[in-house]
Amino acid sequence: MRSIKDAISSDKDCIEDLRFYPTQDSKCAIDRAISIKAGKAELLYVYIDVEPIGFNRGFYTVDVRYFYRVTADAFVGAARPVQVQGLCVFDKRVILFGSEGTAKVFSSEAAFDHLDEQNIRKTNLPTAVVEAVDPIVLNMKLVDVCECRPCDCELTEIPPCICACFGSELCFGNDGKRIYVTLGQFSIIRLERDSQLLMPVYDYCMPEKECTCGGCDDDPCEIFRHVKFPVNEFFPPNSPAPLPDNCRDLKGCCS
Repeated sequence: MRSIKDAISSDKDCIEDLRFYPTQDSKCAIDRAISIKAGKAELLYVYIDVEPIGFNRGFYTVDVRYFYRVTADAFVGAARPVQVQGLCVFDKRVILFGSEGTAKVFSSEAAFDHLDEQNIRKTNLPTAVVEAVDPIVLNMKLVDVCECRPCDCELTEIPPCICACFGSELCFGNDGKRIYVTLGQFSIIRLERDSQLLMPVYDYCMPEKECTCGGCDDDPCEIFRHVKFPVNEFFPPNSPAPLPDNCRDLKGCCS
């Protein structure tokens, strides 16, 4: 039975001014655009890395990187808007309690004749799990190169599976106009490990710990703070489906 040890947090992040990396097909339309209209954002992948904290035993840092595919409408003169798409990346770090464990775990799923060495031996140290829904696009703005932030960092490595989600290659250069996106992200981050326990089950329980974002004074973030956490997106409904009144209502039950 899987045990979750006090290491869970529900996060409501207002992510301001994410750099938008457009595709090659979208770059020309963005450079000629006079305005931009927000579209939607899709969460493609989440990379997770867990490291123990040396000065505080039992606690771990969880580094999370979110990869988004964002679409928008670029208005070029009086013509119809052109749909553009690109990549946005968001990094965050949380510190959670995961307890300690030094037992070695061996699994019968390991096959010594194949490339699955990660299943041959492992420890019972906690595993990080991130549950997230597609974010809400709160704001999007188009700026010239002279108005861009000097602290913008270039992405150096993008997983090939992320690049394959776009129709063409991504542009990471500094020339031309840029788009900055503000997203609202709901997620649940937890540490868990396998443990043999016997416990009663009552109902779903939402974590009470919330990682609040600091310094979000803009209007998009203020609006996002009043959005309720979408509990139904993470858990199935509690009420079961209604049962039929008689056997004939079930297809294939009676001749």
